[in-house]
Amino acid sequence: MKKTLFLLIFLFSALFAFSQTKNHNRVRTYDVQHYTIRIAFERTAKLVKGDTTVYLKPLKDNFTSFELDAAGMKFESVRLKGGADLKYRQNGEKILITLDKAYSPNDTLAVRLVYSCQPKKGIYFVDAERIGNEIVRDAQIWTQGEPEEAHHWFPSYDFPDDKATTEQFLTVEADETVIANGELIETVQNTDGTKTVHFRMNVPHSTYLVSFVVGKYVRIEDKYRDIPLGFYVYPGRESIVPKAYGKTKDMFRVFEELTGVPYPYNKYDQTIVAKFSFGGMENITATTMADTEIFAAEFLPREIEDLVSHELAHSWFGNMVTMRNWAELWLNEGFATFMEAAYREKMYGRADYMRKIQEDAARFMADDLVNKNRHGLFNQLARPDDSIFDTTAYQKGGAVIHTLREELGDEIFWKAVNVYLNRHKFGNVETPDLQRVVEETSERSLKWFFDQWVYNGGFPRIEVSQTYNPKSGRLNLTFTQTQKADGITPAVFVLPLEIEIETSNGKLTEKIKLNKRIENFSFSLDAKPVGLQIDKANKIPLKSVRILPLKTAAGK
Repeated sequence: MKKTLFLLIFLFSALFAFSQTKNHNRVRTYDVQHYTIRIAFERTAKLVKGDTTVYLKPLKDNFTSFELDAAGMKFESVRLKGGADLKYRQNGEKILITLDKAYSPNDTLAVRLVYSCQPKKGIYFVDAERIGNEIVRDAQIWTQGEPEEAHHWFPSYDFPDDKATTEQFLTVEADETVIANGELIETVQNTDGTKTVHFRMNVPHSTYLVSFVVGKYVRIEDKYRDIPLGFYVYPGRESIVPKAYGKTKDMFRVFEELTGVPYPYNKYDQTIVAKFSFGGMENITATTMADTEIFAAEFLPREIEDLVSHELAHSWFGNMVTMRNWAELWLNEGFATFMEAAYREKMYGRADYMRKIQEDAARFMADDLVNKNRHGLFNQLARPDDSIFDTTAYQKGGAVIHTLREELGDEIFWKAVNVYLNRHKFGNVETPDLQRVVEETSERSLKWFFDQWVYNGGFPRIEVSQTYNPKSGRLNLTFTQTQKADGITPAVFVLPLEIEIETSNGKLTEKIKLNKRIENFSFSLDAKPVGLQIDKANKIPLKSVRILPLKTAAGK
């Protein structure tokens, strides 16, 4: 997901000290194999009429009951598919279902739930936009699943660590367009003037990625290799497609080249909707985007290019390889943000890549200085609401991945990315999975890197004092880390740095490594220094550096 250009979401939870021992995973007793979802609407009442069959396998013997997430649903029936009714009890946003007998992991159960609901989340009914009596944008119905909104419209295991295939049967007005995940199987015209559209997504995916959009659209078609691309915009707004989406095929090519992993799905649709809370959402094979963002391509083309590349990057980082829990959101969003810059580098050069990395780092650091609800990339404050979509997961995440790239070097970094994606293809990951891959690939211990950049928070603030002795020709530099240490920010960051010292006779480049609060370094020069640069290449953009004026010491 990409946040809107015009709205910055901050965390709204209390700060507590970092502890790697807190478990953010969810206890699972079953593995969902497939969801068959049938949906119709009563639009005036904003009512959803649902019929969902959940196919699942127990993860233990003597499996006699299970829970599904289901918010605000009135159930007409709950039964084994083709069998008898089952007893059930609703408790808050859960439904506890008691089975007819005990089952084992060798069994596959199919439980059918028929229900109705008026979703407070998950499905959004958007009225037509009018100017006077003229409709300028037709009514829409669309979904938003992340983080945990899917269970407001279909009973499900609504947490990212379970992946299942899905199919949707959506009954809509005959003149409406439906966009949903995966392959369009069939459209059936009904006798009451409606139609039922059947989509199937055969690659397992997390529940939050299930989506549909219903409205009146024009489809603009293209193709990348044998992958159909669909751009869905409002009638009369077709001219925005080349401006907003014209580089989509380049993005596919660049991401495949960089990762060494082909696009893993059978299509890619991009659809605009009204009243969307975010810039975009990477629903699997069917990205949803705010119309206000896409229309901004008229005057902010590069920013919208970033949005489009960000959402496509999620096809690899997030949809194919998915964080196991919400504390690990940075593995989705940090990588997608970094890939925005990586795409820029391939298309427009290193300077543009660095400009993006520096902008992201600066945005995070500005937020970190004023935000009282700070956390590490591994987010101990994580909860399933919009508070997790912040500058730490996105901008800091992207900048840290850049720093990891610089630490490893290009060849090893991209090799590690390839191994990471292939090893965990269509699975779920946590930070230790990424750390394990980069350590194996580089044959180095990177515990220090992940400890300070992922599990801790904040950023280093460095003050550099410089004293030159003309008699000895030595320049003494004192580096002091001045960041305030707390439960989030460490007193000392380990910082491998390049420094460039300029004299009237030329430039001297030295490598140093900071691993203490205060450290001194001495260099022999052939002339008085006239300039000093710290980390000129900005390999570590998440830092502030203050260089004090040069002092001249009395020589002996």
